[in-house]
Amino acid sequence: MIRVGEYNYLRVKKKAEFGVYLEGVDQEILLPTRFVPAGTKVGDELKVFIYHDSENRLIATTQKPYGVVGDIVSLKAVSTTHQGAFLDWGLMKDIFVPTSQQLSKMVPGQEYLVKIYLDELTGRVAATERIEGTLSNENISLTEKDPVDLIVYRRTQIGYVVIVNNAHLGILHHSDIFKPVDVGDKLKGFVRQVKDNKIDVALGQPGFKKVEDEGAKILRLLQENNGYLPYHDKSTPEEIQAFFGMSKKTFKMTTGNLYKQKKILFTQTGFKAVEE
Repeated sequence: MIRVGEYNYLRVKKKAEFGVYLEGVDQEILLPTRFVPAGTKVGDELKVFIYHDSENRLIATTQKPYGVVGDIVSLKAVSTTHQGAFLDWGLMKDIFVPTSQQLSKMVPGQEYLVKIYLDELTGRVAATERIEGTLSNENISLTEKDPVDLIVYRRTQIGYVVIVNNAHLGILHHSDIFKPVDVGDKLKGFVRQVKDNKIDVALGQPGFKKVEDEGAKILRLLQENNGYLPYHDKSTPEEIQAFFGMSKKTFKMTTGNLYKQKKILFTQTGFKAVEE
């Protein structure tokens, strides 16, 4: 079965002057010459993305769109009409956002966070800004410390609402943010807790895995600064954050772990790398 708006593996049925035809379920699908890999032969299986062209015909491409059906991505508007807006999604034909699927009138040149979907009436790929209606916090299968993929959705007084695994909404509190973030950013994180159908998340990895990741960062910074850094217990949280991009608590845990591993030594004014 052909999956419109997704990648498909299809065999080359025949060659033509303007490309090759791929085997579909009940029709042949054209892959234009400009997208045919060099040396392609009849019978070869190709990975192609399937969508509709401007004449509503299924067409294949080896180009990679910025997202497929089900993905939530940040795309730039390139033009608008009374019916909707067109966003650049990495293909020759832009993706359409109907006016009814916009939260406010889109403006060319600006980026918008949208979800790519398959329109049930037309069978064509489209995009919507009305993402929340496609998400649910019922039947959450996540548990504490589970790794998750996050998309920054909107800012609030307590932090950011984030989209968790393209399926749920969660909260990333300001106290758990130690680097600049913006709407549309894709981040790696983990679940702090799930309670009353609400998900609290944090960036990075939980527990000592995070310490180990930050440890590699500190060792790299030591190497880049001749094996010595003038930061210690009396350094302010702001100084630690500005240089290391982490909280003072994480800094103390990480340097303590590196000391136990005999990779650093503390001095009166900072710490230094242990020569191997």
